[in-house]
Amino acid sequence: MKLQLNGKLQEVPESESLLDLLGMLHLPAKTVLIERNGDPVPRTEFATTRITEGDTLEIVKMVVGG
Repeated sequence: MKLQLNGKLQEVPESESLLDLLGMLHLPAKTVLIERNGDPVPRTEFATTRITEGDTLEIVKMVVGG
């Protein structure tokens, strides 16, 4: 499936939810913020938010420390 992922058109494996996609990308859900088609997605909705071909996702990994 093709998605705009962090500003780049990318081919990603078919997945049912944002949580599935994060697993495929090896990103822990606790450490990322996601915006889907311009709207922020609460972490509590990662497992129930379906992604579809053509979605635009911005995934930002939080960094802690100084």
